[in-house]
Amino acid sequence: MKSAQIKGYGGNDMLEISHNMPSSGASEGKVLVIIKAAGVNPVDWKIREGYLQEKVKLQFPSRLGMDFSGIVKKAPNKAGVFKRGDEVYGQASVIAGGSGAFAEMALAPVQTIALKPTSLSHVEAAGLPLAGVSAWQALVENIRLHKGQKILIHGGAGGIGSIAIQLAKTLETYVTTTVSSIDKQFVWQLGADEVIDYKNQKFEETLNDYDAVLDTVGGETYTRSFKVLKKGGIIVSMLEQPNAELMNTYGAKAVFLFTQVNNDRLTRLAQWVDKNDIKVNVEKTFTLDKTGKALDYVRYIHPRGKVILAIQSPTWAESLMNMMHEA
Repeated sequence: MKSAQIKGYGGNDMLEISHNMPSSGASEGKVLVIIKAAGVNPVDWKIREGYLQEKVKLQFPSRLGMDFSGIVKKAPNKAGVFKRGDEVYGQASVIAGGSGAFAEMALAPVQTIALKPTSLSHVEAAGLPLAGVSAWQALVENIRLHKGQKILIHGGAGGIGSIAIQLAKTLETYVTTTVSSIDKQFVWQLGADEVIDYKNQKFEETLNDYDAVLDTVGGETYTRSFKVLKKGGIIVSMLEQPNAELMNTYGAKAVFLFTQVNNDRLTRLAQWVDKNDIKVNVEKTFTLDKTGKALDYVRYIHPRGKVILAIQSPTWAESLMNMMHEA
């Protein structure tokens, strides 16, 4: 079975397609999954290039990939609700104890997967784990966003932002988002109430008295965002640590969000997606053999929504599942 792995830190010259399987079966606390699709996140190219090597220690060669959607092939007796044939989604990253999601098959810890949203295809579901859980943790758990509040979401056309807009609207809030001019129509369709072209407008000059900000951009955008918050407001950032001086100046709370994908959050996320007809926008798909191009696309293009590796063809997967059931 094929998988994408790196033999060292660097660019695509360090990336190779291996034909070794992660394991012939599941082990305690892990299930063996047929990967139908894998989501490509910015953290994947950062791991490839060594940006996180001080925090994430890898042993080379190391398989890549976190997010996936697929079908359980084997599950140990202690796998809880999971059984062979279940459609699941979640994460199988090496750093979390998995074998890497950029593969035809992968071992995934049971605590980082859940039953897939039934309303989404495997390609769509593969784009949801990291982005969806990030939005959920930010808006529901940290901000505790509720009806009638106002939130500013930076980067509304991205993976996290596009899910966060839809989540905020189902919570019956007023949503403003910042995007480039070419993405305005896209976020309007997601339900945004107000759209700011960040290249030509200064959001802090027109917005005020907001209850919350979700920052997926960082840098100067993070600093300027405090100006739109009301006293007692909150800013959750995916990139910046809390700034005590800004918090004191504006009377606001700041939180750095470290996304933690687990079974409980994935289950709640799937239920919310199915109940509210949530969309996961897939801008582009690549084959497993084109993993390097997919990583570069996310690195340099900043896609609208998600980039996905479509791992298996429907015919191949159906044949394999038939053989599994006959065994």
